[in-house]
Amino acid sequence: MLVVACIKQVPDTTQVQIDPVTNTLVREGIPFIVNPYDTHALEEALRLKDRFGCKVAVLSMGPPNAEATLRKALALGVDMAILLSDRVFGGADTLATSNVLSAAIRKLNSEVDEVGLVLCGKQTIDGDTAQVGPGIATRLAYQQLTLVDRIDNLDVGGKRIRVSRKLEGRHEIVEAPLPAMLTVVRELNRPRYPRVPMRLAAADAQVEVWNNQVLKLDEQSIGLKGSPTWVSKIFSPERVKGEILGDGYADPEGTAALLIDKLLAKDMLPL
Repeated sequence: MLVVACIKQVPDTTQVQIDPVTNTLVREGIPFIVNPYDTHALEEALRLKDRFGCKVAVLSMGPPNAEATLRKALALGVDMAILLSDRVFGGADTLATSNVLSAAIRKLNSEVDEVGLVLCGKQTIDGDTAQVGPGIATRLAYQQLTLVDRIDNLDVGGKRIRVSRKLEGRHEIVEAPLPAMLTVVRELNRPRYPRVPMRLAAADAQVEVWNNQVLKLDEQSIGLKGSPTWVSKIFSPERVKGEILGDGYADPEGTAALLIDKLLAKDMLPL
């Protein structure tokens, strides 16, 4: 059985800046990282490999420099890494992205091994839509299990899986047939660190690059042409400047009166 982990290279949001003139992200000099939720999906795929002997393939759609992200996955022990990179894939929204990833998973299923599980992070920190994983499941007609925080049982022979889903205020235990697509949360596991020999081996390992000549997708269904949604602009919200009213330590009652007067003047308190 083949387990596929989908990972994405994203900008480190702690250092993201926005150009005040163009209202676009400033990408120059911004470090890129593996989407944090995807690291847990990758770790769980590797744990299934350790327990059941599954093969693990990792997919990432992005520009050529996303190869570095895949080499990190190779250093952790995946069996094959595939970069989906082509100019016609650029500008994709979640719909077009899931089309490309689904086509790559179909190709793996037909040419490498039967795909039993697809693992994704619950969302990415740059888009935060949480739509790509469910989009893959829909296009492949896989069982869809979202917000997974524990895999209770995997019956490889019987082709069934039982998981715990972390919902608001409760957990839900769900059993489903394979193949299935899981989106995972951080509580699922603690990602491992690569060992030095594996990191050295990953530097020379092969990262396959699949472009649209390989996938043979209709260009109207991928990239910008296949994206019904797009971002018109990105901007930083304006922050209201604060001010100091009175002295809450020396004169708490007087300061409270000043605050009430200020709020009444702005019509922020009911009369």
